[in-house]
Amino acid sequence: MIKYIGAVIGFAYRGIIGAIAGYLIGSLLDSLFFKNNKTTTGGSRSPFSSSEQSVTPGDFELNLLSLCSIVIKADGQVSQREMDYVRQYFVQAYGKERANATFRTFNEVIKKREISAQRICAYLTPRTRREVRLQIVHFLFGIAQADGSVSVSEVDQISQIAGYLQLSRGEFESIKAMFFKNAESAYKILEIEKSATDAEVKKAYRNMAKKYHPDKLQHMDEAYRQGAEEKFTKVQEAYETIQKERGM
Repeated sequence: MIKYIGAVIGFAYRGIIGAIAGYLIGSLLDSLFFKNNKTTTGGSRSPFSSSEQSVTPGDFELNLLSLCSIVIKADGQVSQREMDYVRQYFVQAYGKERANATFRTFNEVIKKREISAQRICAYLTPRTRREVRLQIVHFLFGIAQADGSVSVSEVDQISQIAGYLQLSRGEFESIKAMFFKNAESAYKILEIEKSATDAEVKKAYRNMAKKYHPDKLQHMDEAYRQGAEEKFTKVQEAYETIQKERGM
């Protein structure tokens, strides 16, 4: 995060040369800060890490905001309600001051560049846990629905992002079904076919409840924990719907 702030300050004083210098100095400070932070916390595993690679909170927020902008623009219209949804989510997750800093950096530095969903996801995928990537897709659907309806182009864009994040088609359809209620939604949420046996339904419910349990995101910010709870509730509701339908 410091490197982006440095780039903005450098640009304000010395133009593009200052921006480059500010970015390099900020990168060094970022590296030192997060190295020290890891040491002082006893090397505990971050929710933004997968195997040996990790992403700083600042970089994660800016990349997430970039994905948000892609979804908001997917249907060719920039909805104020979708933008407000994103801002409210960031404020809830990171606090007003930090969220505002992220938005300023995005508007002053990142927004002016070509934003590639594939490149962003290629960066995030090896650096984030699967449950975090599932939550990203859930959040993107929330943005798309904020204006009252989810367009085909928005679904296609989120589907593409889910693929780039190396989530399975079943995982994507499961989250999508949480936003589109129909006769098949409950089965899709549990990632099973309607022809599944009662035993398979029960097994699928146990697996999905484990996958989406809020405890998996207990170290993340409040907004992410709430998102996990929403998915967990949808899984429970889907199972109850099938139970009633079948008289289980």
